[in-house]
Amino acid sequence: MRRIACISLLASLLAAGAPASAAQSNYPNKPIRMVVPFAPGGGSDISARILAAGLQDVLGQTIVVDNRPGAGSILGCDIVAKANPDGYTTLLGNISMAFNTAIYKKLPYDVMRDFAPISLVTDQPNILVAHPSLPPKSFKAFIAHAEANPGKLNFGSAGRGSGTHLAMEMLLMSRKLQLTHIPYKGTGPALTALLGNQISVFFSTFASALPHVKGGRLNAYAVTSAKRTKQLPQVPTVAESGFPGYEYSTWYGLLAPAGTPRAILDKLNREAVRVLKSDGTRNRYLSQGVEPIPSTSAQYVAHLKSEVQKWTKVVRAARIPQQ
Repeated sequence: MRRIACISLLASLLAAGAPASAAQSNYPNKPIRMVVPFAPGGGSDISARILAAGLQDVLGQTIVVDNRPGAGSILGCDIVAKANPDGYTTLLGNISMAFNTAIYKKLPYDVMRDFAPISLVTDQPNILVAHPSLPPKSFKAFIAHAEANPGKLNFGSAGRGSGTHLAMEMLLMSRKLQLTHIPYKGTGPALTALLGNQISVFFSTFASALPHVKGGRLNAYAVTSAKRTKQLPQVPTVAESGFPGYEYSTWYGLLAPAGTPRAILDKLNREAVRVLKSDGTRNRYLSQGVEPIPSTSAQYVAHLKSEVQKWTKVVRAARIPQQ
């Protein structure tokens, strides 16, 4: 009798595991939702839609881009953190995940615990731009001008605690420069203020400022990437202009809820990397001023951890109050 009971129990366990195993082997067999925690039209949305188009082709399923803006990406991230970990809800996150961990005392999720990074997707540098009426015409001249006039210049940002704010704070701390911070509600309003000569400088995202630089409406001082950009090769990097080691870029990456089966994560990684390395997708990204940066899951985990540590130090050193 005991033997029969054991056999019956084993059969039940095998039967229970069969559907999950079959679901993973047949993945995906329905549309996949890709949550973008920002409004349409921005860098996250652009990166998501180009990646989604490529993944649809290789996975054979529709990728539905779902924009869920709010609270600096917290709303959209929370939706994914609490979603069913079955591979049918993903997140196109970005560097704001590290910023928010540094700035907020308490989040509704834990960035390192509640997400399963799949692959980094793209990387976009920032560029320090100024109104043409500002006397300095180069980055080094601007730094000298700022040192000679402490507190007389100001800089705009896309909001307190945003990347455009923290990137400038990191620069100011390295040379103990004094500029007044003027936060705006987004990159668009800050650029408008700069174009109207209402602020001195702005660390804009590259793609947003590029048309104004090419049109002569703004002067480009320096880019924040480790190397000069192909679109503006004459503009130096911050690092090569007297700030060795300085590097900042807005990265974007694909994630899933923690607990998503490893087989599904591995498949998503393989196909995402395949798409990102394809000539068609790469050219679409480069035309937008961003660089594809496919990675392994482990590399993304390490990068995310490093970014959280880095920006926590910047927030504390800049004495930005936690919210």
